[in-house]
Amino acid sequence: MIDAHAVIDPAAELDEGVEVGPFAVIGAGVRIGRGTRIGPHVVIRGQTRIGCDNRIFQFASIGEDPQDKKYAGEETFLEIGDRNQIRESATIHRGTVQDTGITRIGSDNLLMAYTHVAHDCLIGDHVILANAASLGGHVHIGDWAILGGFSMVHQFCRVGDHSFAGMGSAISKDVPPYFLIGGHPAKPHGINSEGLKRRQFSAEQLSTIKKAYKLLYASSLSLAAARDEITVLAANHPELQVMVDFLAASERSIVR
Repeated sequence: MIDAHAVIDPAAELDEGVEVGPFAVIGAGVRIGRGTRIGPHVVIRGQTRIGCDNRIFQFASIGEDPQDKKYAGEETFLEIGDRNQIRESATIHRGTVQDTGITRIGSDNLLMAYTHVAHDCLIGDHVILANAASLGGHVHIGDWAILGGFSMVHQFCRVGDHSFAGMGSAISKDVPPYFLIGGHPAKPHGINSEGLKRRQFSAEQLSTIKKAYKLLYASSLSLAAARDEITVLAANHPELQVMVDFLAASERSIVR
């Protein structure tokens, strides 16, 4: 299960059933859960915790030092959940002490080739980052979000649950849940109706989400006033509560 040409530090911990391909390098402090497959030439280092049944493809770099000039060798962490696919040449860096010290990726995600996850990013579950999508430091990506190929997310931005960013999107403000955005800079283009239908959102729920979208983008209301109206709607439509919470927590304002 472990190729003779792999280089594994004695201080690394690999559970039963872990496969490691030729010329992979696994450093001290790395822990890998059962059933995970590590491809050839993958490098995993630092205090990196990887869960079960993941697949990491060739030439990926996992748990490397953060690309932050303030980083001075402090012990920081990367945590990856279960059943993720991390494709060729993807790069994922550990956190920094200027944040919580942890970069965290949930479960059931697909990170396609050449994607980059910078230090202190938090990625939920069922997320797709298409080829060469790149996240700056401290970015938060919600569950079921999709970033199209070559999308870029500025540091400290948040991308909400079930949102969709088109190919080449340049995101410098927060993207609310459920919305479809695209462009350079990114602008709103409606709700992610197709994705929501696939996830069994009802016609009534879609209608309510569209109403919230119109309050934000097709009314004369200020952002604060639109948020108040959406809060009122959420009392009878719980699917909007995630949007209310997102807007309340936004520090960079939202794409508009």
